[in-house]
This record gives sequence, C-alpha cells and structure tokens, in this order.
Amino acid sequence: MTLLIISPDYASHLYPLATLGVAWAQAGERVVVASGPATADIVTEFGFEREHLQLGRGSNPGTIRAEQQPAGEDDALRGFFNATRRGMVDTLRFQAEARSSDLLYNPVVIAREVQRIVARVQPDQVIVDHLAFSARLGLLSAGVAHADVVLGHPSALPVAAEVYGYPPAWPAVFSPAASELALLHGQCAAVRDTFTAQWNNALRELDPHAEPSRDAFQESGDVLLLNYPGELHAPARTRQLPPHVFLGSAVRSESVDPEVEAWLAADSLPVVYVSFGSFLSVRGDVLTRVVAALDGLPVRVAIAAGATDPTELGALPADWLVRAFLPQVRLLQQAVLAVTHGGNNSVTEAMTAGVPLVVLPFSTDQFAGAAALDDAGFGISLPPNTATVLELRAACERMLRLSADSSADPSGAPRARLDALALSLTRQSGAERAYAALTRVPARS
Repeated sequence: MTLLIISPDYASHLYPLATLGVAWAQAGERVVVASGPATADIVTEFGFEREHLQLGRGSNPGTIRAEQQPAGEDDALRGFFNATRRGMVDTLRFQAEARSSDLLYNPVVIAREVQRIVARVQPDQVIVDHLAFSARLGLLSAGVAHADVVLGHPSALPVAAEVYGYPPAWPAVFSPAASELALLHGQCAAVRDTFTAQWNNALRELDPHAEPSRDAFQESGDVLLLNYPGELHAPARTRQLPPHVFLGSAVRSESVDPEVEAWLAADSLPVVYVSFGSFLSVRGDVLTRVVAALDGLPVRVAIAAGATDPTELGALPADWLVRAFLPQVRLLQQAVLAVTHGGNNSVTEAMTAGVPLVVLPFSTDQFAGAAALDDAGFGISLPPNTATVLELRAACERMLRLSADSSADPSGAPRARLDALALSLTRQSGAERAYAALTRVPARS
C-alpha cells in the first residue's frame, strides 16, 4: 500500500499533512510526499520518500521572509504584511486581489506533472492540500480518487451562499463599516467568478468532457478531511458540508530539545507560550505589546519570535525563553495559556493540550476560528493593531483564571468543556482518523 501526499512548499502546510502520513508508516506502508525544495528536510525528518513538485512561486521552510522570496513574490509578501497593519478588511481585500495567481498557479502544467507523479508512484490513496487547486485539477481530470485536507477553519471550503474570502463570522471586537464589508463581499464574489472561469478553462483543456464547476472554491475531493475539531464547528454549517471527516488535530511529534527541557525544569511558575506562526511573526510591533502585557504577571514566558529580531522586544525577564523557533507541541503540553495569531496548527494543538488562548487574528480564516473560540469560551480575541497593553493583560489574566479552574463542573463551564475537548482529541489522533477514512474511499471507475 502506498500513500501519496501532495503539499505546497510551506512548512505550516506540510507538517500537519506529513503527520497524517505517520499512520500509514506505522502500518508498515509506503509514504511519498510531493512538494517543493524548501520543505525537503521536513520530508526527510519524517522518513518519507519525496517527489519534486513546485505548486507555486513562494516557499517557506519555517519562517517566511520577503527578501528570501522570488522576484515579484517578495513585493506581494510585503504588500500582505502592510495590509495586516491596516486591518481586517484591507487584509482580506488584498488577499482576494492576489487569489487567482496564488491559488491557481500554472494550472495545466502542474496538473499534468501531478498526473506523471501519480503514474510513477502508483498510490493506493492520495491526500492533497485543499488549497493546491492546480494539483486537485490534475487528480480530478485524471479520475484519481483522493481526499483533500482543509488546513484551517472549515469556512475555507464555502458552503451554500457563502463566498470564499468573506468570513462567515468574526469576533465581535472587529466592527468594520457596512460599506467596507459590502466592498469586500463584492470583490470576493468577482474573484470567485474569475477564479471559477480559470478553473473551468484549465479543466476543459485537461478533460474536454468534464462537467464545469459553478463555484470552484466549493469543489472538494472524494473525501473531505477537516483538520479541525468538529466540537468547535456550528452544527447547522456541518450539515451543509459535503461528505467529510473532522480530524480534530494533526499534532506532530517533536525531537527532544535539551535547552527547552532544562528551561521547563528550572522553575515551577506557570508557562505562557507566545507565537504568531511562520508568516505573522514579522509583526514585531504586536509581539512587543504582548511582551509588555505579560511582563510582571506571575508566569514564565516562551516566545517563538520567528522573523522578529528578539532585540526589538526590549529588555526581557531573565527567566523567559526567546528563540526564533521553539518546539510548539512540547511547550503547549506544559503551558497554561498561549497567545497566538489563530493559525490552524496553533489552535488545534492548543485545544489538544487543553490550553486556552488569547487570539490576535490577522487574516483569512483566522477570524472565523477566533470567533468560534470566543463562542466556546476557550479564547478571547482582540484586534492586533489596536489592542492596548492593558487590554492584552486583562485578556491574559482572564484566560489564566480559566486555566486555574480545574474543577470538573458538569454544568458546562468552559474549563470542563475544554478538558473534554482535549480528551476527545487525544483519544484518537488526526492521523488515525484520516487512515480510517481513506481506507473507505472507493476507487473511481
């Protein structure tokens, strides 16, 4: 048995996808990953075979920097970072404008390369990143049965009248004007129509007999795998999804880091973990306010500074741990609170560890994910550009009180419900759920 995993050349995407492949490896089966060169070391780390596949212009081996991107992509990345400084609607409008070139890059060429890889590898099952639209075109047009994985809030796959790129929900602390929202919705709808036309043109070239799509953003594979806890998803929306499986989380294994282990053992103070992921770690201005908010609280703080130079954060307490990269899963196992941008890996790994969150969402599905955490009582969302140090400190203190409440109150208190969610996510891993789902996928005739 052979599993083929198709991933963009981004660490934040490949880590959870490769983690799903661990279930196949543990069953003694062959795992092959098709991805780009920036993430080749991650494939090696997992012990999988590798096929070269460049799905887009950009790449990210762990921390993304504009100056390390190809010409044109560097300016696009700087434009995105600048948009996050202007706020939610400007960021979403910038992302909508860039969507066609980002998500449907060189579709016919990539689709045919995917078909050649499938012919070489001869996989029994295929997992593909949902956002790898060009790769999915190759699988669809060749009749290759596959599962696509949504690595984010499930709203990354729009349903019914939803429009991709327009959040179906966002935290109440964001209050954009109705006129701004109308412009965003109109722009997202126009991009949907253009994108769908491009999808259909490529599909027609690959398979002249294929049925065209009415909304390419709503297309999904034979099985939809959602790397997200079903417990945090609105039941009414769940009923509108195509055939699917909620994976819960794809929590990766990490190598032991002696420095981190020594730091964890050095003191009994509660641990707070701070990370804005591989992209948004560039927002050192927001990290600096988070540092000021946590300074003076009875905690020790571990900060994954990413693209931000730690010297930008000012003088830090001697017992804090600050590095560009930190083993997130390990630190969340010990943490009582995490401060995050609301990325999918951060949220699902924190929920698996039963760690409440202070969320500062910047872009895309982070807004819908943050709203779901607010509604569940597992997090507090704040606007990253305008949240003051005092507001950040108050949110952290409130979530620290939630962590301290270890009572198993059966009445549905947030702490008891968060513990129950963590137990559900650890009882059966995302990799195990994916393995069970894919062994049921029928081959296409």
